[in-house]
Amino acid sequence: MFDKKSKSYTELLGKTNRIVEGTVINGDIISQADFRLDGELIGNFQSTGKLVIGPSGSVTGDIICKNADIEGTFNGKIQVAEILNVKSKARIHGEVTVGKLAVEPGAEFSASCTMKDNKKLLLTDGKETSKKQIE
Repeated sequence: MFDKKSKSYTELLGKTNRIVEGTVINGDIISQADFRLDGELIGNFQSTGKLVIGPSGSVTGDIICKNADIEGTFNGKIQVAEILNVKSKARIHGEVTVGKLAVEPGAEFSASCTMKDNKKLLLTDGKETSKKQIE
């Protein structure tokens, strides 16, 4: 009567990758799932999910994602299709392109900021694509 797609094992458990404190990655990360970073990334990050940079987390490079919460340090260019939450202990330097922005008091936000229609996401080549194509 009702057609239900069976969910894969990873969908049932939730899809969140985690890089713990003390880990340093030199290179790029591409992920379809949500991602929590408490270590250090020197390189670029791209995801169709949510990125959380924890209080001890650090990213130096470019980020493209759907949503982001930043509590640690970020240096570079970030493009968030929907909502960027900047927590009170965050330090952000660089260029920011977002759909919506929330900055808590106490955050260090030294960046140029552009707000775009959240139906569009800028890709690294500078072309825009509809949000449906990245979901």
